[in-house]
Amino acid sequence: MKLAFRSFAVATRCLTALACVAALALSAGIANAQTPFYQAYGNDLVGPPGTLIRSEPMMFAPAGAQAYRVLYRSTGLHGEPVAVSGVIIVPPGPAPAGGRPIVAWAHPTTGVVPHCAPSLAIFVFQQMAGLRQLIEQGVVVAATDYPGLGTPGPHPYLVGDSEARSVIDSVRAARELPGVGSGNIFAVWGHSQGGQASLYTGLIAKSYAPELRLVGVAAAAPATSLVTLMGDDFKTSGGKNLTAMTLWSWSRVFGAPIDKVVVPEAIPTVDRLAGECIESIFDIVARRRTEKPLEEQFLSVPNIANVEPWRSLATRNSPGALPSQIPLFLAQGTTDDLVRPEVTRAYMQRQCKAGGRVTMMWVPGVGHGLVARDSADAAVAWMMDRFSGRPAPSDCGRQSQASAQ
Repeated sequence: MKLAFRSFAVATRCLTALACVAALALSAGIANAQTPFYQAYGNDLVGPPGTLIRSEPMMFAPAGAQAYRVLYRSTGLHGEPVAVSGVIIVPPGPAPAGGRPIVAWAHPTTGVVPHCAPSLAIFVFQQMAGLRQLIEQGVVVAATDYPGLGTPGPHPYLVGDSEARSVIDSVRAARELPGVGSGNIFAVWGHSQGGQASLYTGLIAKSYAPELRLVGVAAAAPATSLVTLMGDDFKTSGGKNLTAMTLWSWSRVFGAPIDKVVVPEAIPTVDRLAGECIESIFDIVARRRTEKPLEEQFLSVPNIANVEPWRSLATRNSPGALPSQIPLFLAQGTTDDLVRPEVTRAYMQRQCKAGGRVTMMWVPGVGHGLVARDSADAAVAWMMDRFSGRPAPSDCGRQSQASAQ
C-alpha cells in the first residue's frame, strides 16, 4: 500500500545537521529498545477494554506536559482480549471541572512488527501532528501504537476494526491517568493509515464505547478505498514497498495465501521489508534499497485487487460513510500520488450524500508525507470548535475545488 511513508517531517524538524546525523545513527538501535513493559501475561489481560495494565513516565513532552508510555487492554480481531501500547500526553495543571477533552491521534504507517511501535521512536512527539497546539489548549492526546506494534505481532496492518478499537481504548485508558479527569468527549485525528483508523473509529465508536461521546473525525489523506490503492500501488517503488507490508501482514493475520500472488524469488525481500520500520527519512531511503529486487520480480498476478481473498479483504477494510451526525474534516494534498486527490474527493462526496457535514481542506502543492503537518493548525481549530459545541460547517453542495485537480 502506498500509505504513509512516515513523513519527511522528521527531517524538516531536525534543528541542526547534528540532530539529523544523530537520528540516522540511532535509528538502527530502535529495534533493540523494547523492554518487558510491552509484555502482558495471564491476569494482565483480565479486565474491561481500555483499562490500564501499566504506565510509566516519559521525558521531553512539549509545552510542560506530562507524557506516559502505557499498556492497556483492548479487543482483538476475534473478540479476544489483547494488550496494546501507546503514549498519552497530559497538559500541565489540574483537570478542569468536567475533565479534559481528548484527541486520539492515529498514526500513519510505521511498520508491521513489534519494534516499529511509535512509542519506541526517538521522535515520537514530533511525529504527532498538532500535538503542541492541542496541549497548549488543554487537550489530552492519546496516541495508540495499534495491536502488534510494541506488543507481540504481527500487526493487523490496514485492518479497520482492529485499529479503531485500539484508538477508542486509548481514550478510555487516558481517563485513568492523573490530570485528565472524568470527561467523556473526544475527537479522533489521523493521517493515511491513521486516517483509515479515524474513519473506522467514527463507524464503531457508538456501539463499541457508548459511554464516550465522539464529537468529530479528522483525517488527512485517509486510506478510503483499499481496492483502488492495491491497484495503484504496483506502479511505484514506494507502492511496491508498502504492498509488500500489506501482503506480509494479511498472510499472517488472515491466512491469505501470499504464495499465490508473489513469485517465490521475491519472498525473501518481502520478509526483509516486513522487518524494517518507517520512522524518518533515513528509514525511507534504507527501505528503498531493500525494495530494489521487487522492481525486477514481485507479483505473479497483474493486479492483486482482482484476486481473492485479497479483493474481499480490501473491500472489507475500506470504510463506508460515517453516521450523518458525526462531522468530518478531510485534508488532502493536491500533489499526493499515494492517496490520490480524486479518491479522497470521492469519499467526501459519499459522506455528503449520506447527509454528513464535511469540511474539505485542499493543500496545494503538498504530497502525501507532509499533508498532516500542513493541515494540523486547521484540524486543531476545527476540533476545538467541536469541543466547544459550535455547529460544524460543511462544504457539501459546493463545487469540488479546482485546486484539487
